[in-house]
Amino acid sequence: MTKLADYQNRFANARLSRSNSGVLEVVLHTNGNTLLFNGHTHEQFMHLFHEIGSDTDNRVVILTGSGPAFMEAISPEGFDFFSPQGYDKIYREGRKILMNILDIEAPLIAAVNGPVRLHSEYILLADIVLATPLTVFQDKPHFDFGIVPGDGVNLLWPEVIGSVRGRYFLLTRQELPSQTAKDWGVVNEIVAPEKLLFRAREIAEELAKLPPLTTRYTRIALTQKLRRIIDEGVGYGLALEGISAADVARASQRGQ
Repeated sequence: MTKLADYQNRFANARLSRSNSGVLEVVLHTNGNTLLFNGHTHEQFMHLFHEIGSDTDNRVVILTGSGPAFMEAISPEGFDFFSPQGYDKIYREGRKILMNILDIEAPLIAAVNGPVRLHSEYILLADIVLATPLTVFQDKPHFDFGIVPGDGVNLLWPEVIGSVRGRYFLLTRQELPSQTAKDWGVVNEIVAPEKLLFRAREIAEELAKLPPLTTRYTRIALTQKLRRIIDEGVGYGLALEGISAADVARASQRGQ
């Protein structure tokens, strides 16, 4: 059986701590500040969420970021979008990250400490979403790189905010402030930045008082539809993203 001591210090970009009641806090970061996402963190998070989901002592999970943003910038380091072997790695990791988040059989609270401009699908797989007035949602890097947003945002945003709104959000790189996100059903509560983790812990500790099987099975029951959506669609979406990336690479080579 997986124990916290087995993985607590294994991930360079995730700071993990757990209360006596079983509330696990996961703080994503780069050198203690806002996470810089890259190919190495992509691979790392696949394993991180697997380990969290394999540890039944995690009664509730809080996912948050560090610094002024949750996740705002991406670096190409560690990614190979432009060879079949390189993209196969991205494809496999992308599918497994989302399924590994869904395999966390504990209520998942996202405490969104600031802007989320990439991989907002992680947030949309949480059961409870807390934000601050500074939180902004956007899908920026896909079209910046000229590739299809097929990694799960294409499935989850239309599901959460509605088909027309979701497609507009992705196609226009719309910035969605926290109040609009709350009005549209993405965010449950907006709290002051200094109270964000306090509120997340408050909710988590109440949930942790429930019987373990109740919290586990409630998470399972509440995410069955999301599991079907991801299982049926994310592989196809990632394949389309990969084809578009190959086309971008070919165009770049022609232009040299």
